[in-house]
Amino acid sequence: MDEAATRALYRERGLAGRVGFGERPALLLVDLIRGFTDPACPLGANLDAEVAAAQELLAATRARGWPVHFTTIAYASGAPEGGPFVRKIPSLAWLTHGSCWIEVDARLAPRADEVTWVKKGASAFFGTGLAAALVADRIDTLLIAGCTTSGCVRASAVDACQHGFRTIVVREAVGDRAAGPHAASLFDLDAKYADVLALAAALANLEAVGARAEERA
Repeated sequence: MDEAATRALYRERGLAGRVGFGERPALLLVDLIRGFTDPACPLGANLDAEVAAAQELLAATRARGWPVHFTTIAYASGAPEGGPFVRKIPSLAWLTHGSCWIEVDARLAPRADEVTWVKKGASAFFGTGLAAALVADRIDTLLIAGCTTSGCVRASAVDACQHGFRTIVVREAVGDRAAGPHAASLFDLDAKYADVLALAAALANLEAVGARAEERA
């Protein structure tokens, strides 16, 4: 079954509804760290275009004073706390505390008031305080950028939905090592857990949310 036929089937069966934007968004940048954005690392790929899209999202979010959250993955030397995840992906052992590979890509440079959550697994929510921080900030909409689409982005988007956030995955701002898993993950996320939006649409929605906030002020 080709993609068009699958989309038609999903619509017929009641999948792929829209969640839209609420009134209080935040931006989550998942694992845009050197280990994934630098091809010199076995985990890495050329994600220059995705980083550039994330920069646009960052600028729009910061301009409105909305919360920004980053994640990285870091293990002790030898990755003993990685468990089955590291056994499944042995190259994760490159991501050790103190190494350059766990640093957020310098092109995105977290500010002093922006949290970088350190995680051991795929989801940004697993074993971190991210959900509590978003609730404390009264966030209702979470935009997601990052990598990889089929791994940590997908896991984070599923968990964001399950935590009750309107979840927006920005198409140009997420990347993977291979086109097939990337495309399949975006298709499935858009059908079941998130709105997958083009960067231009995401930015337009952010502008509209900001304009409504100004009108209420």
